[in-house]
Amino acid sequence: MSWRRNYLVSGMIVSALGCQTMGADFDQPARITNPTEASRAALQEAVNNALHTEVTLADDALTDSNVLTIEHTPPRTIQNPTPDGRILDMPYQFLLVINDSDCVLVDQRDRSRYLLNNTTCAAE
Repeated sequence: MSWRRNYLVSGMIVSALGCQTMGADFDQPARITNPTEASRAALQEAVNNALHTEVTLADDALTDSNVLTIEHTPPRTIQNPTPDGRILDMPYQFLLVINDSDCVLVDQRDRSRYLLNNTTCAAE
């Protein structure tokens, strides 16, 4: 009889936890609404952390689309301070999604997720 009780209790715990956690299955493409200095700083910090470098973003980033694409900058040298030519590396791409009421930036390289605090967004 004890194995049935353990099985029942385990099932109840798993179903209770499953209902409380929202995974990527609940993501919806979103755009930033009413951008503020705080929301731009949150986006800037998330992208910098994901890329491990400083990048420059437009003030209206992710307000017209849920896709943010960042291209590589060609390296500068003393011999070639303004390099020309094509960069053949794939650009970095991020998606903005809304999950419940959270705005989440998703790095497409590894699906890592960055919660954007102080940011309001709406589903597309």
